[in-house]
Amino acid sequence: MTSIAANLQAVNARIAAACAAAGRGRESVSLLAVSKTWPATAVRAAAECGQRAFGESYVQEAAAKIDALADAGLEWHFIGPLQSNKTRPVAERFDWVHSVERLKVAQRLAEQRPANLPPLNVCLQVNVSGEASKSGCAPHEAMPLARAIAALPGLRLRGLMAIPEPTDDLGLLRGRFALLRQLRDELNAGGLALDTLSMGMSGDLECAIAEGATLVRVGTAVFGER
Repeated sequence: MTSIAANLQAVNARIAAACAAAGRGRESVSLLAVSKTWPATAVRAAAECGQRAFGESYVQEAAAKIDALADAGLEWHFIGPLQSNKTRPVAERFDWVHSVERLKVAQRLAEQRPANLPPLNVCLQVNVSGEASKSGCAPHEAMPLARAIAALPGLRLRGLMAIPEPTDDLGLLRGRFALLRQLRDELNAGGLALDTLSMGMSGDLECAIAEGATLVRVGTAVFGER
């Protein structure tokens, strides 16, 4: 697993360089290592290099890893599409959910969050590219939905998440990321207190950081090709 150590070092160097180019402090961006489809041994190898936060998309696979790594004190983020019939194990076992796009899902997470755990950190997923196949609420729906989610007990609305369409057009990408930042700013001006922009992955984290990302979700560049 020495390659994971080298990969993490390279990704953190990319984040540091992107922060410097944007005139931001390195501490303003956190790395979420996307470990879906990778075994618990790979996660442990990354954890031994100091990585604490890991992203998962499949509930059953994640539950097995969370159990196997219970001794490691890790932070678990659910980042995949979340159906309302799968909310209970996510509410019970994760620290963050990035992919809330409907009020019904948020309500179920709130109801199912155990009272002995801290509030579940959630991000509202926004479909910034308007693709019919892409998850997320429409940008114009973000304000009323965010307010409704923020009012739920057991949850803490932390920010917004987006996955723009794959493109080599860096100008287009930056525009998508800028839209999410502008939405966050509008929500905060409307009385919310959001501190998280979950945007940017292995191929576009520099663009995302230039537009204000506070958390980048990186899988391939950390763990390799699936």
